[in-house]
Amino acid sequence: MCYVIAKKFNNIGCLALRTEQGDKLGALTEYLSLATLEKNVQIVVLGDIRSYREYEPYNLLDDEGDFISQVLKM
Repeated sequence: MCYVIAKKFNNIGCLALRTEQGDKLGALTEYLSLATLEKNVQIVVLGDIRSYREYEPYNLLDDEGDFISQVLKM
């Protein structure tokens, strides 16, 4: 298990999606990184969100489609 994090630079908090490692995760992070390249959005994958306080507060989303939609609106 891991988390995909989307954080707008200089904003407090982030969006987070709990997911599994694998090819699908790689494709998702690559797509989001390219789609938000000029929007100052950072896309990272974390194994344990409790260790990274700089991204708090975490807005945990359960639905991948909702996560993607919200990230693209950042």
